[in-house]
Amino acid sequence: MENKVEKVATQEEQNTNTEVKVENEKTPNKERNFNKNKNNNTKPGFKRQPRRSSLGDNFEERVKIKRISKTTKGGRHMRFSALVIVGDKNGRVGFGIGKADETPNAIKKAVKNARKALIKVNMNHKGTLYHEIIGRKGASRVLIKPAPEGTGIIAGGVIRDVIELAGFKDVYTKNLGSNTPINMVTAVIEGLKKQLLPVNVKKARDLIKSKTETVANTNIEKQNESEKK
Repeated sequence: MENKVEKVATQEEQNTNTEVKVENEKTPNKERNFNKNKNNNTKPGFKRQPRRSSLGDNFEERVKIKRISKTTKGGRHMRFSALVIVGDKNGRVGFGIGKADETPNAIKKAVKNARKALIKVNMNHKGTLYHEIIGRKGASRVLIKPAPEGTGIIAGGVIRDVIELAGFKDVYTKNLGSNTPINMVTAVIEGLKKQLLPVNVKKARDLIKSKTETVANTNIEKQNESEKK
């Protein structure tokens, strides 16, 4: 009887030892550290970096890709159209369009065209416009207004991309016409080109004032001559 009891006890001890070994060998996933490599250095987490422009480190790109097709005798021919907006957030902005059979080639063409179309935009020291402007292209009309400090950029879609990459901080915008992305981008760029500096605005106002004064004087002279007759 004593031998049987001792055998049962030894078997129970062996079972407990094997259970402890199994628990030590298989640690739960929560306690494991999958971020360590062979040298016990933690790997950095994957972070999506903004697209680096081929124009330089100061420039950023926003890309919009569209799939287009052309019907021929042989069937449909699929291509890609890329709209690339480029800017340095310091007053320089432009856009370009590229088409190709593959997406990378279309983007390269669009970046090349955007490089040729860069313009310098006027803005005041607060990061907004000097005056209200309206840009037009086809059926698209975009209203751009200066905003008080701290308002931010009130815009969406490609209009926001152009305003941000140009470097503005506080701006109101509103699309008054067609929603075609290419037309909206062109309308914003054309509107920003029309912006005048305060000196030029003053000159324009003085010129208008002088013209109105001359017209008024001529009308008074004509009235006096008619009264004399």
